[in-house]
Amino acid sequence: MIYLVYVEFVELYYMNEQFRVAQKIGLMFRPETDLPEDIKTWAIAQLHAKSPALGIKTKSSKVEEWPKSLQPNLEKRDAMFRLYKVNRKKEREKLEGQETAKAKLENERKNLMGEKDELKFAHRNVYGEDQVKLRFTSFWANHFTMGNIHDNQNEIGHAIDEGILANLNGNFSHMLYKIISHPAMLIYLDNIYSIGESSSRARQMRANGQLAGLNDNLGRELLELHTVSPSAKYTETDIKNAAKVLAGWSLEHHDPIEKDQRESGTTNTWDMFKESYAEPGNKNVLGKTIYAGKGGLKEMTDFLASHENTVMFISSKLAGHFISDSPRTSDINYIANAWRQSNGNLDQIHTAVIERAILSKEPKFQWPMIWLFQVLRLSNATFIHGWNELWTYSDKLMENEKIFIELGQGFWHTRQPNGYSSNKNEWLSGEMFERRIRFADAIFQVGNPKVLSAEIMDRFDANMLTRKLVASAGSERNKFIALMCSPELMGLKNA
Repeated sequence: MIYLVYVEFVELYYMNEQFRVAQKIGLMFRPETDLPEDIKTWAIAQLHAKSPALGIKTKSSKVEEWPKSLQPNLEKRDAMFRLYKVNRKKEREKLEGQETAKAKLENERKNLMGEKDELKFAHRNVYGEDQVKLRFTSFWANHFTMGNIHDNQNEIGHAIDEGILANLNGNFSHMLYKIISHPAMLIYLDNIYSIGESSSRARQMRANGQLAGLNDNLGRELLELHTVSPSAKYTETDIKNAAKVLAGWSLEHHDPIEKDQRESGTTNTWDMFKESYAEPGNKNVLGKTIYAGKGGLKEMTDFLASHENTVMFISSKLAGHFISDSPRTSDINYIANAWRQSNGNLDQIHTAVIERAILSKEPKFQWPMIWLFQVLRLSNATFIHGWNELWTYSDKLMENEKIFIELGQGFWHTRQPNGYSSNKNEWLSGEMFERRIRFADAIFQVGNPKVLSAEIMDRFDANMLTRKLVASAGSERNKFIALMCSPELMGLKNA
């Protein structure tokens, strides 16, 4: 194993402008991609780029769109998971042949979507042409963390694709509403177990000796992490009242869909509001009166989306993710002003982020996940299974799920609701750096990079210290590792 020792990089960040910007707000240019002459015009146009899910069937096949059969709609996903639960019950009770290991495996592969969606996400980021749009998708998917707690694994991929990516050109208030009401979020933060304390359902349960009451997890995180942040100085009463507004937004995978339909009037699990579970009466959240009924959630999310504390909190997060670990006040204010002037239009907000990211010459540290995608794109290496190989063991390719676990990052693994930090200090441990070295080595050995170190460096105009570091590494294998783990390609000025 190669070990790298870095001296301080004291010279300027010399990577050419196209690649410098693509590294900060995109995923780097693949070898076959022509570099844009006007990087700002290109980057802003990327916000409206078409977003088909591109990928590969097998390691040796050409890039094409993902098959529709591997991208079911939400209702199909819900039906699949309910069938999975039925089969698991049969398995435990040793009924109808479901007790065998083969039946268990078939049930998981046929009815669970987590690994398929994770693979599709990886493919999109490695092969997609809409790299800037995909980077903003990753930011928002992290902001609205929906960690896999098993019962929501069939919904997370749908929430990212249809709740976030599909709404990147709309208004933040709409995205907020769609994500907060999405079953992936309702399950993740336990809102499916929340029942209004004065609801008819609660009274019925208490009469039968059962416990019933509010779960404030989603109400709390909606205020703390998704919108206004603690800077708004909300109270426990505000949290409880937000939870009361959310009570009734639910679904239950343990029950037949017909039962949920009777209680909500719909089979659409993205719009499932059970009136009998809802807290009656108006609620007050941060001084705003929220009226009773299903429309109360949209009323509350619209209010929170335009709240000044939300504007400043998320503008700061965007600056910290795309511009600098310690963004200037002027950068934050520029994004915030775009938010205010456009009434939360995401196109305008993202354009402001792009403009300040281009203006700032400071490098920005890349998440392990983003770094991997950028390395694979730069080198044109095939390191991730094709969709026809998902269940085929190969000692030539690391299992998809293991890739993200080893990197310490992925959207389909249990996470805290605050998501992954964008600050390099949270990631620059010796262990995490050693993992990147191992990944770069594995990519070289089994990923068959089509572009090697010298050509990659010439294409992005590597600075002299990077070139000296790579030249001193010896073999082409070691040069590849040194380049991919260099401060320049990790988004660091020094190390």
